[in-house]
Parts: sequence; structure tokens; C-alpha cells
Amino acid sequence: RWEEYRQERERERQESERRWQEQQRRWEEQQKKWEEEQKRWEEYRQERERERQESERRWQEQQRRWEEQQKKWEEEQRRWEEQQKKWEEEQRRWEEYRQERERIWAELERQREESERRWQEYMAELKRLHRKYDSTIGALGARWGLYSEESFRNALKGILEESFPVRVERYLNYDREGIVFGRPDQVELDLIIRDGEIIVAEIKSSVSKGDVYVFLKKLEFYKKHEGVDVKRAIIISPMVDPKAKKFAQESGIEVYSYADDVEGLDNLENTTQ
Repeated sequence: RWEEYRQERERERQESERRWQEQQRRWEEQQKKWEEEQKRWEEYRQERERERQESERRWQEQQRRWEEQQKKWEEEQRRWEEQQKKWEEEQRRWEEYRQERERIWAELERQREESERRWQEYMAELKRLHRKYDSTIGALGARWGLYSEESFRNALKGILEESFPVRVERYLNYDREGIVFGRPDQVELDLIIRDGEIIVAEIKSSVSKGDVYVFLKKLEFYKKHEGVDVKRAIIISPMVDPKAKKFAQESGIEVYSYADDVEGLDNLENTTQ
């Protein structure tokens, strides 16, 4: 029994030894795997560490770039704010300039309207005075012209009748048919009669082309109503329009004037106005 027991124990020991060896082998294999795994893990850890360091480096580089970009952005923001302030200042100045310009334009417009009003008042007063002076001067001129014509007519009558065998008469007749003026009116002519010959004279302070035309109508009226022949037709005036003089000479009227080169009465009137 002891021997069997011993043998049984031996078998158990051998089996246990075998198992132990097997276990040891497995353990060694496992250890080897573990070491390999540990090696791989170390390599993985180192790789991860390198990646971490590279990532850290990249992150730091990115952070540095970001900080630089942030600084640039802050600088741009500062410049933008400064530019915004300048633009707002320029806008404020422009608004002040616009308001000042509108105020100046409004003031200029008011001054222009005031000047226009004063100018109109001045022109109205000037026209009123001009009409007043023109009426006064016109009246004086008309009186002077009439007095001069009548004085010259009286002097001519006295000289001719006292020194020569002629008779100076004043012809007056009423034109009922309106031959001369286009309507019934009084017709006056100065007649110089010598030995039956009749000379018709028109004495005026000034003569225009219309005056020559009226004188021709008077001659027509005189010849028609008196049935006589007119030897000569004469216009005597110190101022004769060149156009009137030419028209008179073309119509067979003799013109005696002081100034042959005086401007026409129409031009003189326009210049005076």
C-alpha cells in the first residue's frame, strides 16, 4: 500500500510537475507575449508620445499663429476704429459744412431777393422819375420846337415879304376825307407865292421819314382841293433823318437842314430810351 501510495504520489508529483512545467511554459509564453505586448505598448506609447509632442508642437505653433493673427486682428480692429472715428469726424465736419453752406446759400438767396426787391424798387422809381423827366423834357421840347418853328416862320415871313416881291401865307383847311392822317383832321401848310408861282414849305424842328410821308399827303390834299400846281416843295429843319432826306429827295422834295449826318430820329429816340 505504501508503495502504491508512493507511486501514486509520484505520479501525482510527475503530473503536477508536468502541469507545472506546462504552466511554466505557458507562463513563459504568456510572459513572452506579455513582454512583446509590453514592447508593443511601449512602442505605441512612444509613438503616441511622439504624436502628442508633435501635436503639442503643432498646437503651440497654431497657438502662436493664432496669437499673431489675433494681434493682427486687434491691430486691424484698432485701425478700423480709428478710421471709423475719422469717418465720423469727417461726417460731422461735412454735416457742419453742409449746414453752413445751406445757411450761406439761404443768406445769399435772401440778400439776392432783397437786392432784387431793392433793384425793382429802384427801377420802378427810376422809371417813374424817367417818365416824369421825360414828360417834362418832352413838354419843354415840344414847346421849344413849336416856339422855334413859329419864330422861324414869322422871321421868314417878315424877311421875304419885306425884301422880295413875295407873299407868305398860312394855309389851313379841314381834311374831311382823311386823306392826310387817315381820319378827318386839320391840314396846315406854309405857302410862298411869287407872281402866281406857289412854293410849299414845311418848317419843323425835326423830320422823320413819317413826316416826309405826311408832307406828301398834305401836298396831295392841297393840289386836289385847290386845283393849283406847286412849283417847289421844300422841307426846312435843323435835324433830318438820313432815311427821311433820301425819301424826300426821291419824292422831289428839296431838303434844307443844318446837320446832314445826324442820326435818324428813330435811332436817336432808341438811344435816348
